[in-house]
Amino acid sequence: MPELPDIEAYIKALESRVLNQPITEIRLSSPFLLRSVDPPLREASEKTVIGLRRLGKRIVFVLEEELFLVIHLMIAGRFHWKEKQPKPNRLTLAAFVFPSGTLLLTEAGSKKRAAMHLVRGESGLAAHDPGGLEVLDADFKSFEARLTRENHTLKRSLTDPHFFSGIGNAYSDEILHAAGLSPLKLTSRLDETEKRRLFEATQATLKLWSEKLCEEATRDFPEKVTAFRKEMSVHGRYDKPCPKCGTPVQRIVYAANEANYCPTCQTGGRLLADRALSRLLKEDWPRTLEELEQRRSDG
Repeated sequence: MPELPDIEAYIKALESRVLNQPITEIRLSSPFLLRSVDPPLREASEKTVIGLRRLGKRIVFVLEEELFLVIHLMIAGRFHWKEKQPKPNRLTLAAFVFPSGTLLLTEAGSKKRAAMHLVRGESGLAAHDPGGLEVLDADFKSFEARLTRENHTLKRSLTDPHFFSGIGNAYSDEILHAAGLSPLKLTSRLDETEKRRLFEATQATLKLWSEKLCEEATRDFPEKVTAFRKEMSVHGRYDKPCPKCGTPVQRIVYAANEANYCPTCQTGGRLLADRALSRLLKEDWPRTLEELEQRRSDG
């Protein structure tokens, strides 16, 4: 799912292409994309885009007459910019036609989760805001208050859109690695030093990747937005060496999500038990890297 840095890159790329231009036509290829009926979508046609915003993980096209086109890409939704009129394919959800080109919205996979709403007024837009804290604009006290409002694991708290804005599975892994903290550590058990380290790592990680991806977006439209980037430290790098210490990156898988981490840098050398596997392995679940390596060599 595109997260804060990816959404900022999309916005940077769109500014030079659609800002102050009218949407001459909106072509819906999938009836499941549009999730609102009032105001009707036809009201967005011929309206000029006067601004672009990020709302959590959503992209907002600010239109004339206080209209807002809100698009949530979810897991597999992506934007593509075409200067010539493209033909829709089976992945196409919608096409937004501008004088300068066409913005395609596509979604891979059979589950169509991407969503689009047209709303009127700031109050209508506010209804789509999950309310997460914008960490890049926050101070430490605000971050601490939001982090400790409820007792959850760090992974859960960072990725909860009601707690923090725009952080998902990928960047939470990178943040926790930079902070040297376990994804399963409870927020109630953080000391003051750890909280401040997490705050600084969150700001630094999001800023680093936002600047990097936005700089790339000034050259080319971000056609291949992915959660897996070779420059990342741990996310998507299972069994590859940690860039800090060389330890093989580990992961825990739960439901449709996973957490990637370095045992040496983040958990004091301990392996975190995968819930599904630990139920099967019970007492045989390896608790240290040494045990894991012994089991691998024995196998």
